[in-house]
Amino acid sequence: MENPLRILIVEDEMVIGANISLQLSKFGYEVTGILPRGEEAIIHVRENQPDIVLLDINLKGNIDGIQTAEIMQKEHDIPVIYLTANADDANFNRAKSTHPYAFISKPYKSLDLKRAIELTASRLQSESDSETITVEDNQVKLDKASFVLTDSVFVRSHEKMVKIIVKDIYYIEAERNYCRIYSKDKEYMLVMTLKDMNEKLPHGHFVRVHRSYVVNIEHVDEVALSHVAVAKKAIPLSKSFRDDLLNRLQTI
Repeated sequence: MENPLRILIVEDEMVIGANISLQLSKFGYEVTGILPRGEEAIIHVRENQPDIVLLDINLKGNIDGIQTAEIMQKEHDIPVIYLTANADDANFNRAKSTHPYAFISKPYKSLDLKRAIELTASRLQSESDSETITVEDNQVKLDKASFVLTDSVFVRSHEKMVKIIVKDIYYIEAERNYCRIYSKDKEYMLVMTLKDMNEKLPHGHFVRVHRSYVVNIEHVDEVALSHVAVAKKAIPLSKSFRDDLLNRLQTI
């Protein structure tokens, strides 16, 4: 990236927060703020959207770090790295539901901090590889080979190419370097990033609504403040993609 990553620190021990800020500056990152409360962090993210949030689980105020992440994720696609001195199973299981990019235990090491951010940045910009993966139940094994026609998508299933009719695709969900296609009859796992897949799809049919989701406009049944309904599935809608979605729906 030409511009440095912008990182928000949410930490209720200001000495620790200041020390993290110094470390991040040495690594070449830009710190957008050091805040002790989740409520303040939510407002800050709305006004100064960072690229990554370093978020302590235990915070001052009425909401903890996990609740803060949940609220942020309803409005923004921002990777979260948790800082915690309490890594018990209850907190860990709660935190997992917010899909964090990393956990850093206190007292943290400078190298751990550096690596966690580098890995997060790498995931944000990563290219898909050419491995194959096995998907269970009624799903199929696919590799990166695929191509798109006007009305259909071809993906490789085992030793043959499988045709998926575009109008039958409900939505596509990112899973790291893979994307899962939800269609009328079946689910498919493809070794390709959602960004790459979105670039290949017919633009008139599909629109990005979240960092992790692309939806087929034809199957959008409802648009709410924080989600869209597609085939009875509530899919998160990010503020940054909302206007584009509404504009596209008005042109149908």
